[in-house]
Amino acid sequence: MEMQLPPHEGDELSVVDMHTGGEPLRVILSGYPEVKGDSVLSKRRYVREHLDHLRRVLMYEPRGHYDMYGALIVDSELPEADLGVLFMHNEGYSTMCGHAVIALGRFAVDYKLVREPQSPETQVNIHCPCGLVKAFVEYSDGKTGGVRFLSVPAFAFATDVTVTVEGFGDVTVDISYGGAFYAFVNAQRFGLDVTESRTRDLVDAATAVTNAVKSQVKLHHPSSDDLAFLYGTILTDGKDNYSCDPTANTCVFAEAQVDRSPTGSGVTARVALQYHKGLIQLNQTRTFQSGATGSQFTGKAVEV
Repeated sequence: MEMQLPPHEGDELSVVDMHTGGEPLRVILSGYPEVKGDSVLSKRRYVREHLDHLRRVLMYEPRGHYDMYGALIVDSELPEADLGVLFMHNEGYSTMCGHAVIALGRFAVDYKLVREPQSPETQVNIHCPCGLVKAFVEYSDGKTGGVRFLSVPAFAFATDVTVTVEGFGDVTVDISYGGAFYAFVNAQRFGLDVTESRTRDLVDAATAVTNAVKSQVKLHHPSSDDLAFLYGTILTDGKDNYSCDPTANTCVFAEAQVDRSPTGSGVTARVALQYHKGLIQLNQTRTFQSGATGSQFTGKAVEV
């Protein structure tokens, strides 16, 4: 039986819902007006200024929820890119998203955005607002599998920075960049455990840190002022010394949004921070676990 939409008014948007490690990704297939701009970063500014009503339609209830995440595929100005992407969430538009890159890698192969997939891995070049990210998608017998990615250059921005946090006094944080800037602090500083404490308590502590860092620390990115903002705070279990055991964290980003995954760009930033502190070596793989769901990513520092 063939079904047809009844008569209706307004925009018709087509999406595919995916997830990575429990964190949702709503990929927008069609229905968006033309996104103007001569670069992915300028397109990000354009949708924020002219098309934000569509983000709200897709992210907010009743079609979405408070922690929904989205990806709008756009053209890239880079000839080597297979696709460009704009990320969206409950507050606005981010510059990098690792869980979305993982999902989009599979999406690009499954939906034939890459014309000739290769086994055992197919490379998908995804132009994010922070730069070109290379995803590598397992591919065998016409089916996609696991995904890894090589991110943009990551770096520790500042370590052992003291900020005054409302309700908690002076708190020492590290700030690191993995396509987006994050503040890092051990959850034990607030008497919390990232795997056991109430999510509301973790959100309140992380949000207080984010607000403090935003008001007291000026960020700088060497490539673009559009990238120089704090995306969120990641509370950790404090297990930063290298171990074969997983280390857990919970990321609270945008408008107090909780990442169900270990946070791909956050893992990238945390690896850069651990490498900067001499806690891990190049090509030494660590496992990172989501405090919210227990899902796991692995990450390592490499030279390119």
